[in-house]
Amino acid sequence: MIIDELVRGSIDMHCHHSPSMYIPGRMDALETAKWARQMGMKAIVLKNTSYPTAPLAAIVEQLVPEVKIFGSICLDYEIGGLNCRALEFSAKFGAKVVLDADLSAANSGANIRKLTGAGLVDKGISILNKDNKLIPEIARILSLVKEYDLVLATVISHRKKPFALFEAARAIGISKLVVTHGLWFNGEENFTLEELKQLGKMGAFIEHTYVGFLPTDFRNDPKPMAEAIKYIGAEHCIMSSDLGEYYNPPPAEGMRMFIRDSCLKIAFPNVRLSLWQKRIRLNYLVWIKPRYG
Repeated sequence: MIIDELVRGSIDMHCHHSPSMYIPGRMDALETAKWARQMGMKAIVLKNTSYPTAPLAAIVEQLVPEVKIFGSICLDYEIGGLNCRALEFSAKFGAKVVLDADLSAANSGANIRKLTGAGLVDKGISILNKDNKLIPEIARILSLVKEYDLVLATVISHRKKPFALFEAARAIGISKLVVTHGLWFNGEENFTLEELKQLGKMGAFIEHTYVGFLPTDFRNDPKPMAEAIKYIGAEHCIMSSDLGEYYNPPPAEGMRMFIRDSCLKIAFPNVRLSLWQKRIRLNYLVWIKPRYG
């Protein structure tokens, strides 16, 4: 079956899992990896806004060696915000993806209230100053991204943020760039299709996530995603689940559902190309062994 063929060898770089501080997870990282193995997936990236996941990823991969398990770090309040030391040690433990502030982002208040019923304890974290320029702390963070060859991902973004961040990243040779759930759930104001197309031309992948279309969460119509992929270009897009919440399908099953639904909405070659492009980009990670100590 063509859907199973597309799931096999796929990579989900947006897997939530338990324990989770804000929304309880459906299953822990080990069970998440076992589901990925059952589906024949190639790799997953563990994401948690409350703690770095590289050590957990290393342990889980020993138990499920058929699937590459990558750790990540979100620069949220829980790890000290824009914490260079936490980022450096996480990279040394094998993390391959760094995401800027997620639920701690200055423009994420509305999203946090919608998801958790809580609000920011203060004004939140912003990497831009009042003139929409990168704050000085970002230079050191980018140098670590470059040194450890990490994927640099923006999360809940001010629309100007990824342009400033990716321009600075590209200036020092960083090429692994991702705009997470770029079509929706990006602060108070979403990107326009033209902005996403420009980010794609800068070398960034625009991530589309399945959680946005489920009735349990945001209930978005998938038709705009189909139109967006065609407009932005499938070669600039990747597909991830962003699942793991207790009320949603497991991430691996979510990837299968996403591929199935996308085949109904998007021309089949574009679905294949979006998945294939992600495999190419994340294959940079697959053959890099984690560093310890």
